[in-house]
Amino acid sequence: MIWLMLLTLVVVFIVGFRVLTSDSRRAVKRLSERLAMTPVAVESMMDQMGKAASGEFLALLARPGETALAHGAQTLLIWQLYIIDPSDSNLVTWHRILQRARLASPLSDAQIRLAFSLLREMEPEMDEMKAFQQRYNAFYAEHTPQPRLAAANDGNLLH
Repeated sequence: MIWLMLLTLVVVFIVGFRVLTSDSRRAVKRLSERLAMTPVAVESMMDQMGKAASGEFLALLARPGETALAHGAQTLLIWQLYIIDPSDSNLVTWHRILQRARLASPLSDAQIRLAFSLLREMEPEMDEMKAFQQRYNAFYAEHTPQPRLAAANDGNLLH
């Protein structure tokens, strides 16, 4: 009888835990699957963000559409390249990850402000983040193929 009660408590605990964390797991899974990587990097970033900022990040990822996903990916990129490892090889790696996921874009001022807000527990310096933005955008412009325009027979331009 005691075993039955203990088993019931364990089952209730497991089911309750899964129900309470399902939204966050779904949001993290959405981003990590799009980036074709394990959720470890996203979860590590969220652990370092702190509880409030982590909740804001999850709310961002829970929004429908590509824009929210792109902002989440750019925040992860900034965390990886500005906080964790600013090396050139890591820059190349993360740029390729975002290209494969079709989420690569130059970092806008709005994305820098968003990342600054979400990463506030790590006390980033805005001037340093702006310098990082310029470095990344220069790299992006240099390593992203530009669409070629070709003249069609009727004079319209195609890309």
